[in-house]
Amino acid sequence: MASRDLTLTVGRISKALLWVVYVWVVLNLVLLFLAFVLRLFGANPEAGFTEWVYRSVSRSMAPFRGIFEPITLNDQSVLDTSLLFAMIVYGLAALFLRAGIDWATGLVARRRRRLEQEVWDDRLDAMSAAGSTGGGPPPSPAGSPFDQPPRR
Repeated sequence: MASRDLTLTVGRISKALLWVVYVWVVLNLVLLFLAFVLRLFGANPEAGFTEWVYRSVSRSMAPFRGIFEPITLNDQSVLDTSLLFAMIVYGLAALFLRAGIDWATGLVARRRRRLEQEVWDDRLDAMSAAGSTGGGPPPSPAGSPFDQPPRR
């Protein structure tokens, strides 16, 4: 039975890891959006919240710094196109991760159904073997919905 559960366990672990990375990417996306809006509206960079947001996005912005020149709209307002590009890339990563989560969820569900079907088949085999040798009661007719195998 342990070998039967290996695929199910691997599927659950991969699903959990995908969720962790997905949450991290979505949080970074929200912070990048905040930084974009703060720069666009010319927020005071020395304010506590603004400073925290800029510090929080500095690591996730590292690969994107310098790709595009920021466009100065007035003395305080800046359209940071690198931030915008980073938001697009992280958004695409979030979409791909979500597709991976859906795939892993389907994998776990299919494997669980297969395991349930195997258990049901084993029970039916045991019941028919016991019925043919006279060692137990014959299999009951399918009169109850609980006597039916799980659907595939």
